[in-house]
Amino acid sequence: MTDAAPETVTDLGESSDVGAVRGVLALDGLRVADVGCGPGLISRELARAGAQVLGIEPDPIQAEKNRAAEPFPGLSFAEARAECLPVEPGSLDAVFFFRSLHHVPVPAMDAALAEAARVLKPGGTLCVVEPGMEGTHFPVMRPFHDETVVRNAAQAALARTAAKLFASARHYRWVQYVRYPDFAAMVSRVTGQTFNSITRDRVETAEVRALFEAGQTAAGDYAFDQPMLMAVYR
Repeated sequence: MTDAAPETVTDLGESSDVGAVRGVLALDGLRVADVGCGPGLISRELARAGAQVLGIEPDPIQAEKNRAAEPFPGLSFAEARAECLPVEPGSLDAVFFFRSLHHVPVPAMDAALAEAARVLKPGGTLCVVEPGMEGTHFPVMRPFHDETVVRNAAQAALARTAAKLFASARHYRWVQYVRYPDFAAMVSRVTGQTFNSITRDRVETAEVRALFEAGQTAAGDYAFDQPMLMAVYR
């Protein structure tokens, strides 16, 4: 597995995605794009931190929901693919991929990274946050949603393309804990997204339930650790 680049990786302990970003990048006043933003939860966090955010989502169903959502200060949405951003060249301070680069079709990953470089100002920042494949959460997901190939492909694209497009790179790692009150909540979460085709019959199996039950805590809920990786290019 290629969970991390060979460069020095700074360990940030336990953190949220945006918390990790804010520890290494001042967001206030930046004009940024959140590529593959899904329902825009992280886009809103970036806007709360003072950035002017364009949330870009390729899934037409989710993109329409984003456009219909209640306006949020500092945030706008667009429907587009990562390799064809609706942004002028050299106009953004930062481009973010939060857990989304591995969702870009593998043949288009290099083009998506080149597109990020196209829209950034000189000295701008590309920040790519990806889930690692260690920890206890990945094995629970793998029987019905195995992302080994695409996650490795995303890391390979970063090493192959982003490293050539940008002058410098820094790498970070942290851990999060994914929590569910019960098995039904986990099933509902993973089958409730329009940008994948996970069906309940693939999740509600004896194998998945056994892996899930291994995560029960003394408090009665279920917790799984998820390592996260971040590459920051300038």
